[in-house]
Amino acid sequence: MLYRWNDHSYSVRHILLILCAWIGFVSFGCDGSSAPPPVTPAQTVSSQDGFAGYRPTGTSTHHASSDSTVPQTEGLPHIVAFGDSLTAGLGVASQESYPAQLQERLNTLGYHYRVINAGVSGDTTAGGVRRVSWVLKNRPRLVILELGANDGLRGLTVEQTGANLEEMVLTMKQAGVAVVLAGMKLPPNYGADYTSRFEAMYHELAARHQLAFIPFFLADVGGRAHLNQADGIHPTGKGYTLIVDNILKVLEPVLQEMARQGRG
Repeated sequence: MLYRWNDHSYSVRHILLILCAWIGFVSFGCDGSSAPPPVTPAQTVSSQDGFAGYRPTGTSTHHASSDSTVPQTEGLPHIVAFGDSLTAGLGVASQESYPAQLQERLNTLGYHYRVINAGVSGDTTAGGVRRVSWVLKNRPRLVILELGANDGLRGLTVEQTGANLEEMVLTMKQAGVAVVLAGMKLPPNYGADYTSRFEAMYHELAARHQLAFIPFFLADVGGRAHLNQADGIHPTGKGYTLIVDNILKVLEPVLQEMARQGRG
């Protein structure tokens, strides 16, 4: 029997391998039970600290005078990429993660922001709720919210996941922060009812709060072996390049509107 995810066929064996990898990853990951302090410009938190991949992007360990080609992002308004391992960039070099690639693309396009990678591997929406006040200490102008995949893979209730996401959205909006919501899908072997309600939850939340919305964070990447690492879950650097392409389609109009309103 074959299953299809994102228009690509998979054998039962392949699905089971992916599930085993997910289970192992989720068991390993940090669920956000404690939050690190606000990041400073030169700070990098290693995976040994339990916050794999958390790092500010767009910064350099060299002084500006030693490399004039490195864009300087200190003092710029912040965009926080808030999510799990898909945001942290688990398994790829730091410069290949989506926040790092997004920083480079924004620099090229002439948008003057500093992108902060606030991805925590294994995080759930409950962990996100615990971290949201810490994220706001970075005083972002905009947050890209990518959470919920680990909830779905653990079979947590759609209602609780949705409530957690909504709490984060409301907290950020009350702080005057623009939110871009990234939707997620689950493999079909989780059952048609659960997967459809899980996907619809993101659409409903975006509509209810009039959020800029990326319907599927892994669009054009999920399920494509050549764009994913050996675990079949986490994108490669090339996969993240496509993800950034899709993010920019939603993000650019938001940044342009913020500029018109004098909030850029």
